[in-house]
Amino acid sequence: MERARAPGTQGDPERLPGRRELLAGAAAAAGLLLLGCRGETVDVRDQAAIAAGGSRGYAGPALDLAFWTGFTGGDRGPMERLIARFNREHDNITVRMSVARWGDFYQKLPAAVDSGHGPDVAVLHADQLATAAAHRTILPLDDVTDALGLGAGDFSRTLWDAGVFRGRRYGIPLDVHPLGLYYNRTVLADAGIGDEALPRSRRDTMAVLEQLKGRGVQGSWVSPALFTGGLMFQSLLWQFGGELFSEDGARATFDSEAGVEALSFMLELIQRGYSPRNVGQDADSIAFTNNRNAFIWNGIWMLNIYGSIPGLRWGVLPVPTIGAERAVWANSHNLVLPRQPASGQGRLKASVVFVDWLSRHSLEWARAGMVPARREARESAAFRRMTEQAIFAEQIPVVRFPPAIAGIDAVRASTLDLAVNEAVLLRAAPREALGRAAREADALLADNLRKFGRTL
Repeated sequence: MERARAPGTQGDPERLPGRRELLAGAAAAAGLLLLGCRGETVDVRDQAAIAAGGSRGYAGPALDLAFWTGFTGGDRGPMERLIARFNREHDNITVRMSVARWGDFYQKLPAAVDSGHGPDVAVLHADQLATAAAHRTILPLDDVTDALGLGAGDFSRTLWDAGVFRGRRYGIPLDVHPLGLYYNRTVLADAGIGDEALPRSRRDTMAVLEQLKGRGVQGSWVSPALFTGGLMFQSLLWQFGGELFSEDGARATFDSEAGVEALSFMLELIQRGYSPRNVGQDADSIAFTNNRNAFIWNGIWMLNIYGSIPGLRWGVLPVPTIGAERAVWANSHNLVLPRQPASGQGRLKASVVFVDWLSRHSLEWARAGMVPARREARESAAFRRMTEQAIFAEQIPVVRFPPAIAGIDAVRASTLDLAVNEAVLLRAAPREALGRAAREADALLADNLRKFGRTL
């Protein structure tokens, strides 16, 4: 899950600069796609029905399935072990995983699918499903999940709903990866602060940071980058009752009073001296590992990274509730079926066998530092023994995902992320930065509506 990477390389590799427009005219209206150089016409509804047949198992000739992911880091090994086990258990299906950095992956996948050379199965983040669905890069999975008997009760309502775009399902959640509050035990102990003072609320947070400041420690560094400042802002926005965008994808709403309040809180940490100014990329995490920073809002993807550093004493909690309600940013890896050329439709049955198997074995995937999406895995005794993952899992009732709006990731990256950066670097007041970004976002959203149509 290299969406956020190790200190020194963190960032947002999921920029999507090359958005392709939807096919137009009668073919698009009928749900038909002309597939690049092969010139084959495929009805995505027929493909979904064919894929549903995979729930009955695959008894055809031996074949290889191409599985594309962005698991280039510490999550690659656990997935490779899962695939090896699947291959041992299935004589007639061999899965071969290809990996690429997420930024490259999201540019490569649609081009490969359109040329008729895409993978059989892939992994997409929940916030990328809408764009991929609008481009018809991936298949609707309603028939598949019905055949597999899957529903919200097998996951959680929030996780399940995150896979829906315009009333149709496009993803089956494999995991959920939210932010958490990491704390450095050495820094706190040196300041005479025990576990009873660990922050759960705004009052707790300010009290412990003031105590740390009295001992000469700037205890909560605020990053101007998406990882982790931008994700912290989104969590705070939801905690203060705000939303990123309108439900129909027509308007930015992050410049609301809730947004101003959220960004103002981040600035308050700097202005009160709890964070240095001009925190560089990854400097908050590097300071944490060097026992110079007490707290960091960071993702579950850091569990294995921090756990591998000799001598680093740390723990994790749910993010504190700074606003009026509990909420935390999260994302989710989803299993998807890319559109296939007519000649490859028979492979869909085998693909569903693999997707179903992988979903049912998500407990083993948790060892990559994830919270498994399947409820039965999260409620197992084996998962509860994964102490830190289980703490992250406590937040599932309050996790929030970016809205299912096609092209929204690119809009956010070129507007909101820049506004947070500008404000945290004290170059603009929160209201000014967010207002300007919202106006720019509205123009981009209008362009999205012309390309993709309304979300609702």
